[in-house]
Amino acid sequence: MCGIVGYVGAKSAAPILIDGLARLEYRGYDSAGVAVLGSTSLRVHRDTGRVRDLEATLPKRFAGKLGIGHTRWATHGAPTPENAHPHVSMDGRVAVVHNGIIDNAAALRAALQADGVTFSSETDTEVLAHLIARVLAKGADGISGTDGDSGADGARHRPSTLEDAVLTALDQVEGTYGIAVASADHPDRIVVARNGSPIILGIGEREMHVASDAAALVRYTRQVVHLDDGELATVRADGYQTFTRHARTTKTAITVDWTADDYQADGHEHFMHKEIVEQPEAVHRCLRGRLDERFATAHLGGLNMDPREAREFRRVKILGCGSAYYAGQLGAQFIEEVARIPADAEPASEFRYRNPVIEKDTLYVAVSQSGETFDTLVAVQELKRKGGRVVGLVNVVGSSIARECDGGIYLHAGPEVAVASTKALTNMGVAFALLGIHLGRIRDLSPADGARLIAGLQRLPEQIEAVLKDEERLASIARRLSAAESLFYIGRTRGYPVAREGAQKLKEISYRHAEAYQTSELKHGPLALISPDVPTVAIVPDDDLVERNTGALHEIAARSGPLYVVTHPGVELGDVSAEPITVPKNETELDPIVLTIPLQLLAYHASRELGHDVDKPRNLAKSVTVE
Repeated sequence: MCGIVGYVGAKSAAPILIDGLARLEYRGYDSAGVAVLGSTSLRVHRDTGRVRDLEATLPKRFAGKLGIGHTRWATHGAPTPENAHPHVSMDGRVAVVHNGIIDNAAALRAALQADGVTFSSETDTEVLAHLIARVLAKGADGISGTDGDSGADGARHRPSTLEDAVLTALDQVEGTYGIAVASADHPDRIVVARNGSPIILGIGEREMHVASDAAALVRYTRQVVHLDDGELATVRADGYQTFTRHARTTKTAITVDWTADDYQADGHEHFMHKEIVEQPEAVHRCLRGRLDERFATAHLGGLNMDPREAREFRRVKILGCGSAYYAGQLGAQFIEEVARIPADAEPASEFRYRNPVIEKDTLYVAVSQSGETFDTLVAVQELKRKGGRVVGLVNVVGSSIARECDGGIYLHAGPEVAVASTKALTNMGVAFALLGIHLGRIRDLSPADGARLIAGLQRLPEQIEAVLKDEERLASIARRLSAAESLFYIGRTRGYPVAREGAQKLKEISYRHAEAYQTSELKHGPLALISPDVPTVAIVPDDDLVERNTGALHEIAARSGPLYVVTHPGVELGDVSAEPITVPKNETELDPIVLTIPLQLLAYHASRELGHDVDKPRNLAKSVTVE
């Protein structure tokens, strides 16, 4: 959950590295550092805090046209300058930045210390710098397949190259990594490698860039190459070469759709607010070209399956983490109700550990905004290994999950920078609705119901816009909620995933304790905690469960619990004392998408009221690329 940048070319590296790190700061922000290769040596500067702190303390003379940088989210060791990346070998000749976790770092560290190596940090990454430097110092036999005098089938003895040294070091490593390596003895190149953590190459004009996320590159180039697991690359100013231990590989560059302007706050105080406001247009993009009004269905060519294949599925299993998991719960309910296929959602982080039975007639759906969520990625890989059919719902073209899956639906939400997901989550709900309609019309969903649901999807942007116009009132409610140390969110059936997502948003950016429960479960224990100091946010849509839901509200009110009810026009709450939050009514199956929007604004304004960093909540990062 960290950010990597690298540059080699004719320009000064440091400003480019700092700019790239600032654009990746949402991936990790407890410390940062850069290493620049000068005329004969590596210079390293590291600091705790944000990238702006690093920039403020950067030496004035920090020249060099090759460099690597990193912004960190701590896994091994506290946020200190010593634990910040890049990490450097004892002789100061090799610098490494690393995302991921080296599982056998303790054993490697012990062996290196026994051989006289002194460590200056608590991190797992530092072992890589020492391992690589030792190979370079001793020389090695090995073929990287990167130089013109050797290939995958050669076996010559020659002095060690940086490529050989990296390969030899990685042979000793167990775990996940995305790394970039610079060496004072090889001043024309950066060597990068990937295993479970993303690495992207950016192709410029007589310059090359390296990053863990395209956000760092789009200001300089939109032509990128994604490395696959087990793949390495040598990056020079005049180009790149990709390879594995056994052979050279051939990669095709793709064009990133997003631009540098997409990563600007555009006058908003926070990226989260910008992304909430962007949701009507984001939904438009997700729907564009996918609605077939003539046949009352959805066009989803990216699934890569014909109607006959789709009819063979007897179950749908959805896998995601955090908000993507809650979106999966919404999707499972929609698919089961509309397509009449048994469907359920499960946290991807737990899936592979229970040795799941993989059924050939089950469609597996992996959900991830970044397309790099490690737990979801390894679940996909486990499914593929066992012969499962997997499609992905992801927001990033060319991402790891997108490439691993058999097909999928791109969310087209646009870049999402704030750690708390909003527009990507909403588009996940829309994408699941498209999938449900598509599967339903292949089966037993009538043309009339298909047309009804398509009309409902088309109304979503204007309905979301209507909720956003109520922001001032929602901000006032949020100020009251922010004063509570603990809150409940409750919902029944379709409302329960909405409640879970609402509680998640509040707790992750306001740091208030928030728990979500099924409304029907309130009386089976949690009711004991209701008091005047514990507000409840209740999801009460206009459906056939209104009476059941209002009954629960009476139970809360009888215990003097403050009530805030997200509901639809015309819903009668009786004599319950509650603050209603009314949103436009859509089709019953689509209502959860709109019901989620005010909860985003409540969380945003509660965090803002409490003075927290809305976009970068403590202990969290946007793209969770470690286990």
